[in-house]
Amino acid sequence: MKRDMQRTVMAAGRAIPTDSEGYLLNLGDWSEEFAVALAREEGLELTPEHWEVIHFLRRHYHEHGVQAQVRVMIRHFTQVWDARRGSNHHLHDLFPIGGPQKQGNRLAGLLRTKGEH
Repeated sequence: MKRDMQRTVMAAGRAIPTDSEGYLLNLGDWSEEFAVALAREEGLELTPEHWEVIHFLRRHYHEHGVQAQVRVMIRHFTQVWDARRGSNHHLHDLFPIGGPQKQGNRLAGLLRTKGEH
């Protein structure tokens, strides 16, 4: 499937346009319902831990204008949770399809990270 192809995710009775990988075409279309619907399509059931990461990613983007790097996530969640749960390994276990920087950003309704193919 080509990257420039579009698809839609059904959320709260609306067809939300995304690119072929599920990244929103319009960041204003994000909602928690969208995140749940996209996660379901990706075979992921969102837990409170997932929501903490998703809300962190959205806050970071809105405060800094860029997506959080994985090392920033690790530093934050190691402090908030603990060293094991804040680790790169655990964050990738939470978001098995591309890790927190890809799948996490998709579910948080953020853009593809710089340099992502």
